Amino acid sequence: MELRQLEYFLAVVEHGGIGGASASLGVTQPTVSQALRALEREVGVQLFHRIGRGMVPSSAGRALVGSTRQIMRDVAAVDDALSAAGDEPTGRVEVLASPFIDGGAVIDLVAGFRARHPGVTVRLGDLRVETQASAMIEEGRCEFVITHLPTVGDDLDMIVLGEQEFWLVCPPGTEVPDGPIPIADLPRIPMIFVPRGGSVAEEIESAIRESGVRLPIAVLSDHREQRLPMVLAGIGATLLERRIAESVADRAVVRPVSPRFARTFAMIFDPGGLSVAGQAFADVARSMAAQRAVPE
Repeated sequence: MELRQLEYFLAVVEHGGIGGASASLGVTQPTVSQALRALEREVGVQLFHRIGRGMVPSSAGRALVGSTRQIMRDVAAVDDALSAAGDEPTGRVEVLASPFIDGGAVIDLVAGFRARHPGVTVRLGDLRVETQASAMIEEGRCEFVITHLPTVGDDLDMIVLGEQEFWLVCPPGTEVPDGPIPIADLPRIPMIFVPRGGSVAEEIESAIRESGVRLPIAVLSDHREQRLPMVLAGIGATLLERRIAESVADRAVVRPVSPRFARTFAMIFDPGGLSVAGQAFADVARSMAAQRAVPE
């Protein structure tokens, strides 16, 4: 088994076919096809199902993805260590963060890490389904996941980063009383929610339903960043992170709600599978959490 074969295998997984993989790798399609056939002969199983012009991993292929990603990270870490001067870590740290996490906390963490270790690149991606957080680590898709709790596997560690509170944000001119708004007294105006899928936003919607309130739904949006512009455009109201809500208090009607909606969020990882750069990232996160006096 050659390292090149594993690299091509991952490229096909990530691009869903040989065409996209060959373009990303800068090689011809026959080169990728031959490498995949050789890899399948080596492992003795079929790694992909051919569907039209695309390819999806077989059960054996899916089982190989995590370990292959770890191998590629380890090789990159060795190359970085050989080219680095002194003991300063280099390379790349891969992080998936839920789009429903307070972006300010994530930015602070990345900024704090980069200030200490400028030789390391941070690759930040979206965790689209929070219930898959542990699986992303176990499958080797990244080293760290930042998500709401509880969602930690038995063999994973976590560093609590903070607590996130959600406030009601209504279109300009909406008439609501001052102070916290009881859930049962939410204004009967159209709401903007995200589709169901295990997110904190769905928990908020469920709590509203359980209170006996039946609010009309204006929009179901998969895109977190679209909800605030929709509110400001007068389409409907929604619940957003307190930091974001307070930042538009001069352009929208913003209120806390009762009972208080709040979720703890944390960074989870496999302590036994961290690269040198990953260990440095975890150390910075733990140090910053301790400085904020957030209990782990």
